[in-house]
Amino acid sequence: MLHFDIDRTFWEVLCVDHLKLLRNTVLWANSEAPVVSVEGPGLLDVVVWRNPGSITVHLVNLTNPMAMKGPYRAFFPVGPHTVQISLPSDLQPKKARLLAAEADVDLSRSGTVLTVRVPSILDHEVVAIDL
Repeated sequence: MLHFDIDRTFWEVLCVDHLKLLRNTVLWANSEAPVVSVEGPGLLDVVVWRNPGSITVHLVNLTNPMAMKGPYRAFFPVGPHTVQISLPSDLQPKKARLLAAEADVDLSRSGTVLTVRVPSILDHEVVAIDL
């Protein structure tokens, strides 16, 4: 068996295969579906949290040649993105808003999956969902 520091190696060489291995390992170890998934172009940092009357998804655009190696000199907008959030059946979303874009967005629900479309992300976007 081969042992090596996969996360450090990925950070140094940014090999896509190392990223896939890390991602698949985390998904396998977690053994449950993620609360949020995002589909679309670019590299995003995604954080979701739930308060008593809302759900918030923070999307940070890391799409940049300097993303892993140093300070940003420019932003590269990405999009569109489809954000899907797993909701318990007893939660009823009322509306969704993009806080950075200052725009209301349509939301759709199929079973326990809530879907919101984010047209574009320059540096960050916050999807605020009122329950």
